[in-house]
Amino acid sequence: MSVKPRILFFGYSEVGYACLSLLLERGDNVVALITHEDNPHEKIWFKTPAVAAREKGIPVFTPESVNTPEWRERIAALQPDLILSVYYRHMIGTKILALPPLGAWNMHGSLLPKYRGRAPINWAVLHGESRIGMTLHRMVKSADAGAVVDQAGVDIGPRDTAEQAFRKVLPCAPAVLARQIDALLAGTVRETPQDETQANYFGGRKPEDGRIPWAQSSRQIFNLIRAVTDPYPGAFTEIDGARLMVWWAETDSPATSGRRGAPGEVLCIAPLVVATGDGALELTRIEWRGAPPAIFQVGQRLA
Repeated sequence: MSVKPRILFFGYSEVGYACLSLLLERGDNVVALITHEDNPHEKIWFKTPAVAAREKGIPVFTPESVNTPEWRERIAALQPDLILSVYYRHMIGTKILALPPLGAWNMHGSLLPKYRGRAPINWAVLHGESRIGMTLHRMVKSADAGAVVDQAGVDIGPRDTAEQAFRKVLPCAPAVLARQIDALLAGTVRETPQDETQANYFGGRKPEDGRIPWAQSSRQIFNLIRAVTDPYPGAFTEIDGARLMVWWAETDSPATSGRRGAPGEVLCIAPLVVATGDGALELTRIEWRGAPPAIFQVGQRLA
């Protein structure tokens, strides 16, 4: 009886959970999971692969970095035949990528070569994309730049939040992996180099990146709001030192019709309507962080 190839799984997020669960259900030989400790400052609204691993008795490791001599030795001692990374948040060094004879592969949350880097779904929603996807590709030194094995996509709507978009695209990851895992384990997978002329890269997003740029168009601001609304940190604006979180807004409500003003100018209080670069937004779901200003009135400017 032949020994099944040894798979070392790097992963996090519900995409990592779904893909690791697929391998475990198939009975593949997953020798360990390398993942992250949950960040106490992050809202954990998703399943994580550690749950699936521990249910099956798979060893779980959470190093701050795998790119140290100690961890390179520990990973080499696991003798992985194949490395699979799914939503693992740290770069994996080339010395580790070179270890498995069957290669190192990553599942990325975009239709590569577009949206390389961090938070690809949030960035795609922010930029008003109508289609997103998951891509399985070879891992190389540069982030998300390796040859593509397979990808699948879904359409998203112009009012979908980033979480709704995530829920729509999530099944694409295990579907792609299910199509390709046997070829990966057999070393017969086919690869297509990425078109570098179509590539773009985006970095990670911080809560401060949610500040609303009122000079942009109503549609651009609306896309930012839906890209970072709950469960993400949210879009915000400020007035007199108080922060106003904007969890939802409308571009085409009766209250915004025909209204214009200087970007960020409060045009109406009830409902709350604020001028943008090309019109106005009605802020329909808001939350004050810190004491609201004593007087909140038409003509004030939000920053």
